[in-house]
Amino acid sequence: MNANEVKGKIQLLQKEMHFSGVYHAKKKEIDYSGSFGYANRSDRIKNNSQTRFGIASGCKIFTSIAVCQLVEQGLLSFQTKLHECLPIDFPAYSKEVNIHQLLTHTSGVPDYFDEEKMDDYEELWIDNPVYAIRSLHDFLPLFQNREMTSLPSSEFHYNNAGYILLGLIVEQISEMKFTDYVERFIFEKAGMMHSGYFEMDKLPDNTALGYIEEPDGSYKTNVFSVPAKGGADGGAFVTAEDMVTFWDALFNHRLVSEKMTEKLFQPQIEVEEDLYYSYGGYVDMDQGKVKKHILIGYDPGCNFRSVYYPENSISIVVCSNESDGAFEVLKELEKLII
Repeated sequence: MNANEVKGKIQLLQKEMHFSGVYHAKKKEIDYSGSFGYANRSDRIKNNSQTRFGIASGCKIFTSIAVCQLVEQGLLSFQTKLHECLPIDFPAYSKEVNIHQLLTHTSGVPDYFDEEKMDDYEELWIDNPVYAIRSLHDFLPLFQNREMTSLPSSEFHYNNAGYILLGLIVEQISEMKFTDYVERFIFEKAGMMHSGYFEMDKLPDNTALGYIEEPDGSYKTNVFSVPAKGGADGGAFVTAEDMVTFWDALFNHRLVSEKMTEKLFQPQIEVEEDLYYSYGGYVDMDQGKVKKHILIGYDPGCNFRSVYYPENSISIVVCSNESDGAFEVLKELEKLII
């Protein structure tokens, strides 16, 4: 199916579900792209192919790559213990917590937002001013002194706090702010020229505001619903085209070596049948072979999905500046393109 035919099918879906966002996919030499809805509803500014979107947890893979880069340099290992590389006191944490466990969500450390117990991410900021969360250290009071939720390596339990800890380790070893490190050693190296970690009250031009639907059908922005600046567990802003560029750079080994790329995506722990978690996100397996790599991001007013099919180098990226819609558009694109 050619790009115009795909665009027509997605336009029909968009009209049905009122999707607001963009998609960009690449299959061999063919690019598929489209944009819908408004980046700024008040001023009626439309989303376009170069609009930047928050991708929430979709950027945990950047944290994983930063860690892999430090491992390649011999500054860290996947078995390094948390207490050996981060001089911060966690009084109730097991001394056995290590890098591998933090990367695979099996560390058992307490999460500041447990997605299995809490429904509303916005509830976090009732007692913790969201405008004050601008660095990784600002997250520490949310989980630093809490008890472990399980023994290390006992089970998979998706964990945002674990990635905050990984970001703090990157800062400790590199002697750079985490966001500066990623922008320099991942975004710049990959050619992601429009991506970055931006403050919600200092967004650059052509950046989509995130919108949350109210019970009466009206919308509010997510400026008071997510941290003022994202970090190691989520919150980067990217263009869909930049994410296609990222997949290309990663699998052409411009970010880490071929051997380390294989390590990054090696299935580590089974989450459900044929779905595993690697250091670099979810891996969909089919009869023992990797079918696709999956990145998922969700925040209030932000929805992101991306997949990469290694066998034929197909990448698909969908960014939305509303709380849902990306999954449905991605599934339709997979059906049309794959």
